[in-house]
Amino acid sequence: MNSDRLITVAIHTYDKAHQLKSILESEGLKVVLQNVNLTNPVISSGIRVRIPENELPLALRVIENIEIFAPSAQKDADVNGAQVLVPVDFSDYSLQATALAFHIAEAHKGTIHLLHTFADPIMTNGAALQLSATMTFEPDTNIIEEEKEDRTLRNIAKDRMKEFENVLREKIKDGVIPPVKFTSEISEGLPEEVIDDYATTHHPLLIVMGTRGTNKENRNLVGSVTAEVLDNCRTTVFTVPQSTPLRSLADLHKVVYFTTTQQEDILALDALYRVFPDISLDVTLVGIPSRKMPDGNPAGLNNLLDYCKKNYPAYTFAIAPMTMKNAVEDFSLLQKERHIDLIVLPTRRKNIFARIFNPTLAHKLLFHSDIPMMSIPV
Repeated sequence: MNSDRLITVAIHTYDKAHQLKSILESEGLKVVLQNVNLTNPVISSGIRVRIPENELPLALRVIENIEIFAPSAQKDADVNGAQVLVPVDFSDYSLQATALAFHIAEAHKGTIHLLHTFADPIMTNGAALQLSATMTFEPDTNIIEEEKEDRTLRNIAKDRMKEFENVLREKIKDGVIPPVKFTSEISEGLPEEVIDDYATTHHPLLIVMGTRGTNKENRNLVGSVTAEVLDNCRTTVFTVPQSTPLRSLADLHKVVYFTTTQQEDILALDALYRVFPDISLDVTLVGIPSRKMPDGNPAGLNNLLDYCKKNYPAYTFAIAPMTMKNAVEDFSLLQKERHIDLIVLPTRRKNIFARIFNPTLAHKLLFHSDIPMMSIPV
């Protein structure tokens, strides 16, 4: 990269541009602001924040934090250490995902937060008010019974959480999982919304979720809680299928990273490296084909390969082709040849699965395999 050439990393209003400038400069970066209205700079908008091109990787690692302009919240998160959020439904596959989350939390000297959500019967059964004969809304006579049911569901959830915690304590005592501190919470609401709200407020390192295996009848994740979290949550999500052989970080070796050969790949690869900094991963970069480039972007893929070799020395890298026409077959062959332990892909706020593949193809490649997946928002 050219050390003299300036590139734009963000465009903000006057106040936010100066906040970002201060943050980047505190990390030792040289920052230049352009398009400032010298007559009245405070009212200027669209100010470009520019840095030397060779400092782009460090700048992106700073900028990727979506809460960058809320330093107090981020400071609190840093003080409390890394936290791994584990939504649980007390199933066997949920317990398996939790056990793996304990190993990840131990590697970061962090903590675990267990989160279980139950739905409000009033919300699920329809409106709490009924239209009377006098054309006015009156309370539903079933509300009292529904409130009793709500309390019953909460009490059942509390009891099951206690049982779940006791199982974890036994596993810690037996040395099956590491002795990581954990907390738990029972919350009412739609699971995907509760998970998203918690992640937005507490900024966990990642979310670990268990999923059913491909041999289950209800294997379709489209519309499920997991799919909703993957599409909308701005926290890294690690999904663990029930039938995966992955039990600890020592079992993690072969990784496939799906790339669009865009600048966002640097953010996602940095995030992967932060989650697994002490593991010698063998990463295969797979270029995602598009209609315009059905054979992928070989030049961009080779450039990314060179970048990865220079910036992530603990990992080894290789590239593999994938075509739009035979993507399912290409992935199946790659899976057999490389014995993949983990799928990693960058995700955008707009559903990347629908943008990269047609929905059916995304479902086959990413959801119909028993391979854990790490979805990194960019």
